[in-house]
Amino acid sequence: MTSYFDRLPQAAQAYLQDKKLDEVECVIADLPGIARGKAVPAAKFERLTHFHLPNSIFYQTITGDWGEDEELGGFTEPDMILKPVMDTATAAPWTQDGTLQVIHDAYDQKGNPVPLAPRNVLKRVVELYNAEGWTPIVAPEMEFYLVGRNTDPAQSIVPMMGRTGRPAAARQAYSLTAVDEYGPVIDDIYSFAEIQGFEIDGITQEGGAGQVEINLRHGDPVKLADEIFYFKRLIREAALKHDCFATFMAKPIEGEPGSAMHIHHSIVDSTGRNLFAGPQGGETDAFFHFIGGLQEHLPSVVALLAPYVNSYRRYVKDHAAPINLEWGRDNRTTGIRIPISEPSARRVENRIAGMDCNPYLGIAASLACGYLGMKNEVWPDKRYHGDAYEAEDAIPRGVYAALDLFNEAKEMHEVLHPEFARVYSLVKMTEYDEFLQVISPWEREHLLLNV
Repeated sequence: MTSYFDRLPQAAQAYLQDKKLDEVECVIADLPGIARGKAVPAAKFERLTHFHLPNSIFYQTITGDWGEDEELGGFTEPDMILKPVMDTATAAPWTQDGTLQVIHDAYDQKGNPVPLAPRNVLKRVVELYNAEGWTPIVAPEMEFYLVGRNTDPAQSIVPMMGRTGRPAAARQAYSLTAVDEYGPVIDDIYSFAEIQGFEIDGITQEGGAGQVEINLRHGDPVKLADEIFYFKRLIREAALKHDCFATFMAKPIEGEPGSAMHIHHSIVDSTGRNLFAGPQGGETDAFFHFIGGLQEHLPSVVALLAPYVNSYRRYVKDHAAPINLEWGRDNRTTGIRIPISEPSARRVENRIAGMDCNPYLGIAASLACGYLGMKNEVWPDKRYHGDAYEAEDAIPRGVYAALDLFNEAKEMHEVLHPEFARVYSLVKMTEYDEFLQVISPWEREHLLLNV
């Protein structure tokens, strides 16, 4: 066995007890969260300490086009140095041969972390917490749809066909019978997750046709973002085995609810004490300041939490997607929810983020808002009672408006990194310009003969 075998996580070691390692996929997430990198023979990976990849991967739009950066003085695509993070090594159990995936961190040629790399953005935010003696804990929820194979983009997306021969049922939230309709896909998700060493806290049917939610156990933000990054591929592969697609689009099916990535947050000190709970179990100033930070700063990072034109189709009143920044206790109509819990597990849930966001950037943005709230001692508005869908809209409703707010948020740029903020904005504006070149069916239907 290779010399690095003992440095692998236990699940990866167990996988290789039964498989000969043939290939290692060296991966890094780009701005959309797509895995970029290289696949190398196992024998070569054993000799590698790093490899090179051009920084242009962070200028690529979701369509594969490129954002032009005038400040570079020419698009020379300098190489980054990518170093493996061995405790992220995990199996690719859907492959025929023994294959490991390993996430890499990006450094420039002087050894500094590349600020454009999403994983580095999240690590930077976590380090700001650590510098204050705080340790952030998150628990993400992943919503997605299982849909029929869609090979023609001109056709509407439809729910997958269930085992009864009927399309997956809508409006059956929490129905176990609905989950059974696509049980074989769920079985493979469980199987792949176990082989990869990931713990699933629960799987439920959501309100949409073929819409599923997977909850992950709380933990370190970077580790959880790594897992979501891996989970998206894992789930897609499980779906493909059963002749369907898994999609993480925010709003794939017209008339159905959108898919969110709700993020639960708590902060602990060096002793592991939850800073949101006082000595007698009461709510602390830090708890309220975190909420205040979310209320004040979330509008400026919606561009990261809702990164595409489709993202804003999810923000529909009364469709399980709050468009307000009210906070409430055990109230799913508020953008910021305080779940029922013991004081030691007190947490704040951000319900604004879409499942189409890059998990590193979504978690980083949410934590950055709370960080600024705690640092600046921002107090929230009064708790909201009742149906918050009746409250005022408080977030931008389109890409252009969201980017305007993001570009103005200089204090947020300092938390995430100014260079990241600049490049993210120019890439997203390029992407939006690409979208505007496409004429939609709605325009052809209603404008062709009527205007």
